[in-house]
Amino acid sequence: MKICGLDECGRGAFAGPLVAAAVIINTDLVSFPSLLPVPLRDSKKLTETQRIKIVSELPKLPVIYKIEEVSVSEINEYGMGWANQQIFERLISGIKSTVYIVDGNLKFANPSVRTLIKGDDKCYQVMLASVIAKVYRDNLMAKLHQDFPEYGWDRNSGYGTVEHIQAIKQFGQNLHHRSQYIATFVSKHSSAG
Repeated sequence: MKICGLDECGRGAFAGPLVAAAVIINTDLVSFPSLLPVPLRDSKKLTETQRIKIVSELPKLPVIYKIEEVSVSEINEYGMGWANQQIFERLISGIKSTVYIVDGNLKFANPSVRTLIKGDDKCYQVMLASVIAKVYRDNLMAKLHQDFPEYGWDRNSGYGTVEHIQAIKQFGQNLHHRSQYIATFVSKHSSAG
C-alpha cells in the first residue's frame, strides 16, 4: 500500500503563495530515517541548515514528491480556506497513491484521503512534505526579497513579523501581499485593543 503524506507552508503569511508538498516514501519506514543526514521532524522543529541538508539529499532518497503553489491572486480572490483545500486537491490529483494523509483537520470527499492532526509530528511522509514545502517557500521568498528588500522577506518569509508590519505601514503593500488577509488581520487586532 502506497501512503502519500501532504503538508502546507505559508498559510499564516502576509505575503507570497501558499505552498504544499506531497511525499511517497518507497522503502520501509524502519530503515528510512537512517538514510537522512539529520533526524526527520516537523519542519518547524528543524533549523534552516537541517532542512536544507534534508532537501539536498532528495535526489538520492527513495521518495517521490510533488510541490504545488496557490498564488497570491488566487488567495486574494477566493480566500485562505479555499486555497488551503485547493492546494491539497491539486496535489492529490497529481500524485498516484493508495492513501493520502493530510496534516490538519480538513474535510475531503475522496475516501482515500485521511487527515491527521499534528501529522507533521507523527508520520514520516508528512514530516518530509513539511520540510520540502518550507524550504521551497523560503527560497521563493528570498528571491522575491531581491525585488522588495524593504519587507525583509529573506528573514521573515512573508510572515507578519514586527519588521514586516512596519514595512507595510511605511511602504504599503505590493502585488505579493495578501491584501484580504492583511485587512482581516488589521481589523481583528485594531478592534481587540
